[in-house]
Amino acid sequence: MKVYTKTGDKGTTALFGGTRVPKDHIRIDSYGTVDELNSYIGLIRDQEMDSHYKTILIEIQDRLFTVGAILATPQEKEVLKNGKLRLENLGIIDSDIELLENEIDKMDESLPPMTHFVLPGGHPTVSHCHIARCICRRAERLAVHLSHNEPVPEIAIMYLNRLSDYLFVLARKLSFDLKAEEVKWIPRK
Repeated sequence: MKVYTKTGDKGTTALFGGTRVPKDHIRIDSYGTVDELNSYIGLIRDQEMDSHYKTILIEIQDRLFTVGAILATPQEKEVLKNGKLRLENLGIIDSDIELLENEIDKMDESLPPMTHFVLPGGHPTVSHCHIARCICRRAERLAVHLSHNEPVPEIAIMYLNRLSDYLFVLARKLSFDLKAEEVKWIPRK
């Protein structure tokens, strides 16, 4: 199978189910941003850190493939002609969100309380986490925008919201583990 198909040469692409849309369609922007986030999380996973975080990041990357598939499937194509669900055995479930919440709580236990805003940075790995957090927030905004026009499962948006929280706390935890300086944001008086 060739990587190039030439079917997108005129600025359209196919969603799951075959519907063709312009490449700048909000649905494409939504799942394309999730793909960008997934790639950036791969970069974070390639950094030196505790293997537990790497295991969780792999799980997150797997879930992001699912979120991307959900966003790439228009409602009218969710059910195949034979009556089966197109994304059968795929989905985001409550335990996916609970995993993120549990990981946030565990990391938070070993961190000093947050008393100020922190500026992103302090160590390349920490900076990568902050960039991924920003990409995640953009993916969430795009999924919400899509949901104003077409049905999007609420749990997919919830997952992206919780994931951005996870990435923020991971940045703080890695900053702590790496003994990197957390620079406080000090507003002007």
